[in-house]
Amino acid sequence: MEMENKNTMERRRVVITGLGTVNPTGNSVAESWQGIQEGKVGIGPITAFPAEDFSIHLAGEVKDFHPETVFDKRDLKHMSRFTQFAMWAAEEAVQDSGIVGTLPEEEIGCIVSSGIGGLQTIEAEHTRGASKGFERVNPFFIPMSISNMAAAEIAIRHHLKGMCICPVTACAGGSNAIGDAFHRIRDGYENAMVCGGTEATISELGIGGFSSMKALSPASEVSRGSIPFDKERSGFVMGEGAGILVLEEREHALKRGAKIYGEVLGYGANCDAFHITSPAEDGSGAAKAMELAIKDAGMKPEDIDYVNAHGTGTHHNDLFETKAIKTALGEHANKVGISSTKSMVGHLLGAAGGVEAIACVKSIEDGFMHKNVGLINKDPECDLDFLTEARECEVNTTISNSLGFGGHNASIVIKKFME
Repeated sequence: MEMENKNTMERRRVVITGLGTVNPTGNSVAESWQGIQEGKVGIGPITAFPAEDFSIHLAGEVKDFHPETVFDKRDLKHMSRFTQFAMWAAEEAVQDSGIVGTLPEEEIGCIVSSGIGGLQTIEAEHTRGASKGFERVNPFFIPMSISNMAAAEIAIRHHLKGMCICPVTACAGGSNAIGDAFHRIRDGYENAMVCGGTEATISELGIGGFSSMKALSPASEVSRGSIPFDKERSGFVMGEGAGILVLEEREHALKRGAKIYGEVLGYGANCDAFHITSPAEDGSGAAKAMELAIKDAGMKPEDIDYVNAHGTGTHHNDLFETKAIKTALGEHANKVGISSTKSMVGHLLGAAGGVEAIACVKSIEDGFMHKNVGLINKDPECDLDFLTEARECEVNTTISNSLGFGGHNASIVIKKFME
């Protein structure tokens, strides 16, 4: 397919033709979405390391993950867990889309985020170095640890020779990856992109670091761990996994008869420029990102049916995001259903945006808005329609929010596909 010059062409339409995930609710899109529809909580006691002496008890761990059933064991030895997650989810998404082989290799790119990269590898190799000497660490230590390696490994496996990058924007990264991929295709640089996010930070250093800054929930009961917008929320629960999508130029997808899940219509990204960890207190930055995404989509606030909120379960995030939604959507803010997928999977940091975008796609496909599991005592200041029960209804247009440390904000508008 001959590519058009970005400066002389009209904006092209971008559709979603592949989905893949591994997360605490399931190791495939079908398994995960069924769990989310059922309100399954993928959070439980930490088993990744001995956590008896920690004040943090819960995490959203991926269960029964066996990448050796798909990938060569020798290759896996050179991949950190976050890369293995990305490879697994990308395999599902690429196979689902059937995109490989339908375009020249240089017309398919890969943008996959990770907020922290190979933290578990860094911990293990530091321990090894301290014991045996630092010049005796694993010779693959550096490539295993760096955050871009998930994107690189996906590109290598599937021969994707278009742009290959890794946005490192903390918890906004997955959404930035999808949004950047959308713009790359829309503006004519590539014709398809594999995109999303991956993370694996359930480790002593990861849990310890977030715990010391008082960001994590100290709850010991699973039902009261990740409870966004609840008056009793006490922090987020660390999760892990990956969410990967295949985006494609509409005409190419139609020509080859691909299944089209939905259409990406808008993307907004900006910075609070306020604080290294706290969102802007009036929600203005997040509101502006939503406004930019809606404008980019050529839509109005009244067109939005569902908001998949960042919804971490920290006091500040949930309060400030509520303000942001009110600012961005105006009076319509009271008429949209809102839920946080983190109530079931925990906070996947750089992978959150990918998993939550998939939830938006499935909400559109099935006419289903999932509930905020554990939301029992609504915070009076979080006074929008935060769903306490799942809702079956027509869902045409969704917006997914991601907010990251450093003030990074990203919002994506996904709509039901209509030719």
